[in-house]
Formats: sequence, structure tokens, C-alpha cells
Amino acid sequence: MAVDVGQGGESLETIRQRALGCGAVEAYVADARDEFANEYAMPTLKANALYQGHYPLVSAISRPVIVKHLVKAAREFGATTVAHGCTGKGNDQVRFEVGIQTLGPDLKCIAPVRDLALTRDKAIAFAEEKGLPIETTKKNPYSIDQNVWGRAVETGYLEDIWNAPTKDIYDYTATPEFPPAPDEVTITFEAGVPVAIDGVKHTPLQVIQELNRRAGAQGVGRIDVVEDRLVGIKSREIYEAPGAMALITAHKHLEDVTIEREQARFKATVGQRWSELVYDGQWFSPLKRSLDAFIEDTQKYVSGDIRMVLHGGQAIVNGRRSDTSLYDFDLATYDTGDTFDQSQAKGFIELWGMSSKVAAGRDLRVSGK
Repeated sequence: MAVDVGQGGESLETIRQRALGCGAVEAYVADARDEFANEYAMPTLKANALYQGHYPLVSAISRPVIVKHLVKAAREFGATTVAHGCTGKGNDQVRFEVGIQTLGPDLKCIAPVRDLALTRDKAIAFAEEKGLPIETTKKNPYSIDQNVWGRAVETGYLEDIWNAPTKDIYDYTATPEFPPAPDEVTITFEAGVPVAIDGVKHTPLQVIQELNRRAGAQGVGRIDVVEDRLVGIKSREIYEAPGAMALITAHKHLEDVTIEREQARFKATVGQRWSELVYDGQWFSPLKRSLDAFIEDTQKYVSGDIRMVLHGGQAIVNGRRSDTSLYDFDLATYDTGDTFDQSQAKGFIELWGMSSKVAAGRDLRVSGK
């Protein structure tokens, strides 16, 4: 069973034929690129989700859609058992099995790589012995996972966290030290969803693909981080997410213009918790569903245009406009035409600082100083 979530490479038919050639009786392949972009990447964007402030959940958000199709395939073929190829040290075993328990609680799930304690070297040797076509070799030992939202690379020499990544690690992004001329782009949003680039209408999938190309050419979206895995260990990861990081930057700037202050402050907390739930394999959980409802409500007025410059590894916003903006020029200006009544400031400050003033007085009284 294979699902296309925009990872590129071989066609679905080639993958299907390979599965049959390896001995499979049936092969289920699904083109879920638009589904993944609409139903998984867009909620991630609306949440401005960055796990531990860095990781845009590249792999984590693809697992639920894969699980959905895995359970669908099991029903279609009348299967009672499903399997995955995850190790016992990673997050994906949890994401897959929790998802399967939720969507197909009657299905038995086995994990041969984990249950047989296959190391990467042993797995490579097994594949070579059985004549199974794989890209990973002892000379190329990296574990790579990619989709349209980004690309993740781990293991190999990267496990020494002092080792700098070499240029051959990267695929989605060009070296930012030698970028082409700056690329100015305008992204149009409607209710938190990107719908156009430079005035040309696009689907979410097309927006991500276009920004992967343009932001990637400028070296935007490279991430080198040590993160906390669900299973309790720390892991060094290299990510490339040019489209995702450009979109999250643009979306956050539009929210700064259109979302009320207290709502925005609380949304940041919700977004962080949302990212933790998704990272931890809780995509289908009641809490995540409730947070979805809150986040969706905040996006009602997140519509407008964000102009940004892509250059030298950065996506820098230099313009924003919105018909639903909370930015009031007449209140914000310091020039003639200012409508802000500054005479109200003194009383406001007295009331705002009252609790601190009273507490400080109590401290002085108790200490006797």
C-alpha cells in the first residue's frame, strides 16, 4: 500500500508494479496530493504549527492520511491484519498504530522491523539478500522522508550532532550563500487559506508547489535541529520546507493584522499544543479536534495579501493589506489627523498598574522597610 502525498519520484503505477514484482498479491496505490494539501497541510498552516518552535510537522501530518488509506485498503481487500515498517525508536510507530486503533480498532497491527529488532544495516542486508529494490545503502545510510510540505533527513553521520550537514544532504533547497536575484512574491489568503500567488488563482497544492520552487531556489526553509521524540530520546533532524516556512511566515504576518490581541496571544498557546498533539500521533484525538474548532474560528477574518521577498535563505515580509484589517491608520499615525485621544492614557496607566502598586505596598508593609 502506497500513498502519494507529493513526495515526487516514481509514478504510482511504477510503485504498484514493483510491489507486485516483490511478491504482493494485491497493490493499493492512492493519489492523495490534493487531499493531503487541503485537509492536513492547511490546518497545519492555520495553526502556524512548528513543533518546539522549529519543525513544521513534515512527516507527522502525512501519517494520518496514510493511515486513513491503509484502513480503507484493508476494508477493500477484506484484510484483518495490517503492517508497517517503522522501528521501535521512532515516532512513526506511534502515529501509525494509534491511528489504526482509532480508525480500524478491529485490525491487528504488526511491525516486523521493530519486532525483529532489525538495525538499519540488517535491514539493508536483508533487502540485498532478497533482491528488494531500495535506495538506502551502506554508502548512503540516510533515512529520508519527503512530501509536498517538506523533506526530513536523519541518521548516518548526522547522528553526531557536531557534524555539519554536507551540501549533498539537501534536495528541496539551493545553497543560500549564492542565491539568484531577490524574488518578490504576493500571496493572497482567504480565511487563512492561500488561494493565489501574484494574482494568479491556485489550489493549496499548487501554492505549496510553487513556493517550494521559488523559495527553495533562494535557500529558504533549511532547518537543523535536535528535537524531543515521543519515545523519550533526542534526535538530530535536518528539514527542508521552503514552501511551508514561507507560507507560515506570510500567514502569521497576516494574522498580526487581522486577529485581535488577546485572541492572538491565546492562539499561539493553542498552536503550540496543537503541534505537540500532532507530533505525538494524536491527529484523531478529541482534544486536537476541539483545538481545530478554536483555530478555525480565528481564521474568519484572516484574508488579504502578503508581499514578501525571498532571498538568501530568508522570507521577509515587506507589505500587507486586508479589507478585514484591525490596523487603523488614523489611530496609529503620529502625524496630523491622529484620532487617538492621548488624554485617556494617564487614567488607563493608573488602573493598569493598580494591582502591582497595591502588592508593592503590601511587601513594604510586611517587610517593615
